[in-house]
Amino acid sequence: MEYSIETTPIETLPCDCIIIGVYQNQQIAASGLELPSSLQNTINMMCKRGDITGKLGETVLINVLPDTAINRVLAVGLGEAKPLSRKSYRKILSAAANNLKKPYIKSLAIALNGVVLEVNDPQWAVRQVVEIFNDAAYQFTALKAEKEIDCKWQKIMIYSPEAGQAAANQGLKQGMAVADGISFTKALADLPGNICTPTYMAEQALELGKKHKELFVKVLEEADMKELGMGSLLSVSRGSRQPAKLIIIEYQSGKKGDKPVALVGKGLTFDAGGISLKPGAGMDEMKYDMCGGAAVMGTLIAAVKMQLPINIVGLVPASENLPDGDANKPGDIVTSMSGKTIEILNTDAEGRLILCDTMTYAERYKPDVVIDMATLTGACLVALGRVPSGLLGNDDKLCNDLINAGDEACDTVWRLPLWEEYQEQLKSNFADLANIGGKDAGTITAACFLSHFAKNFRWAHLDIAGTAWRSGNNKGATGRPVPLLCQYLINRTANA
Repeated sequence: MEYSIETTPIETLPCDCIIIGVYQNQQIAASGLELPSSLQNTINMMCKRGDITGKLGETVLINVLPDTAINRVLAVGLGEAKPLSRKSYRKILSAAANNLKKPYIKSLAIALNGVVLEVNDPQWAVRQVVEIFNDAAYQFTALKAEKEIDCKWQKIMIYSPEAGQAAANQGLKQGMAVADGISFTKALADLPGNICTPTYMAEQALELGKKHKELFVKVLEEADMKELGMGSLLSVSRGSRQPAKLIIIEYQSGKKGDKPVALVGKGLTFDAGGISLKPGAGMDEMKYDMCGGAAVMGTLIAAVKMQLPINIVGLVPASENLPDGDANKPGDIVTSMSGKTIEILNTDAEGRLILCDTMTYAERYKPDVVIDMATLTGACLVALGRVPSGLLGNDDKLCNDLINAGDEACDTVWRLPLWEEYQEQLKSNFADLANIGGKDAGTITAACFLSHFAKNFRWAHLDIAGTAWRSGNNKGATGRPVPLLCQYLINRTANA
């Protein structure tokens, strides 16, 4: 799909549909006032009749427009005549995009630049247009024999006055980069486990290294991990016929010697729970247990395309977790790369077993911060639902920076406590610590476990179990937390 910033008069833009905004007081948003007076009169008449109420997110498609060269106009409700919040702005964009997916429309002109936001940031506003319309157009057809595409969009024009050109163009660049990273993440995550194996994930990473000269990619095999003493990570792959991989992606565009940001993503390409077998209902969705790893790769794609002046290392431990005669058993004790021994009380608490060795490995890069992301606990979904991702960490500044970035990107997080009292639940009579802490506070005790391997660096943990994919009729990966991570990296480089 092609995106562009346009400054020519709205009515002259060659498109199948123009999107304008209307407030609840029946006032057309500023950019819509540049439409021909006859068209404005038509919209005003429809407002007076009640055909358009202006309620936030309401949409009305006007198909017949006599005496004008404009083919269609989509009026989208802006709510009360007051500045819109970031989330409200994204809501109207989503409403417009979803309304126009079915009609046979190939080109769109979005004329919402006159809409006033609570935070006046035209660069951000343009970026949201690209992210949301790209998300709406996404459709997984890779494995369908009949590839019927619902959305026919080919070109999206974003109207902007000449005075805002620089900000709009920067927003377009960022939006296209983030959208590409999200699309990669979703397409990889939506693949089934029989195709997206640990080896397949490693191959995709190597392809990224070939495609983008800014990325250096290498893959550690099980023999390499055994030599490093990664007994915790390797214990998880014992029940699978697929060998584990540790994917390493380096992006060095910051100053030489600058400490990197380390991104660690759980890459469980399928999680049956091992010997502690999961219930059968909904187990197909456990192909999404690698969404953290996919998000690391998607974020690095976005960083390359934005040409961010920063050093990043992405680490993705990839494995399967299946029941087998050689699989981990409840009560087994393994030795992690750090030397700590772990009693495995539940083989379905495997994500932390592959992450802990990867976090220890991250120390060799002397990172400024380490951020791990994982579909780690069902308890997070119970606690927070599917709106925010869970956030825990050992550094207040890092956590606050992620909270702020999440608010800006509308990819929100909610911080949970990491108090010493919770560590009591991880005590083991036979090893240094247990891999679960019982039924209470499951998200917190999972992070408490990881905190034992994060003592030598500033660290934050994102539990994305409730946000990485959607269930039900709209089942599919969301691409989160790529927007959050990209905003965090953008903010770091802006404040450097």
